[in-house]
Amino acid sequence: MKTSLDHCVIHVSDWERSGAFYERVCGAEIVPDKVGFSLRFGEQQLNCHGPGKAAEPLARLPVMPGGSDVCLRWHGPIDDAVAHLAEQNVPVEMGPVFRQGAFGRGLSVYFRDPDGTLLEFISYDV
Repeated sequence: MKTSLDHCVIHVSDWERSGAFYERVCGAEIVPDKVGFSLRFGEQQLNCHGPGKAAEPLARLPVMPGGSDVCLRWHGPIDDAVAHLAEQNVPVEMGPVFRQGAFGRGLSVYFRDPDGTLLEFISYDV
């Protein structure tokens, strides 16, 4: 049997603010839905739950805005990610630090979205 990650879900409290952040800071493609949107990163997607969107089924304990941890792969040196975050006025909470990711050992920086979700850029260009 072979599987791969297709999508997972985060919860946002403000569609406009979150969409602008993920597009500008994380390079997401905004995929509109009847209510809200999903965030596409190449072949992977973050579906978003938020105001006015009734989703079924849900996890037993649905995640609240700011309750997720998400790692995105940064293609290039981690110093470029740090510079990009500085240009976007997004504070780095931790890093660069070595972490283990899907492709082995990489360098990561941690920051937060407007709701407080912990985001990580990991670079394997070390």
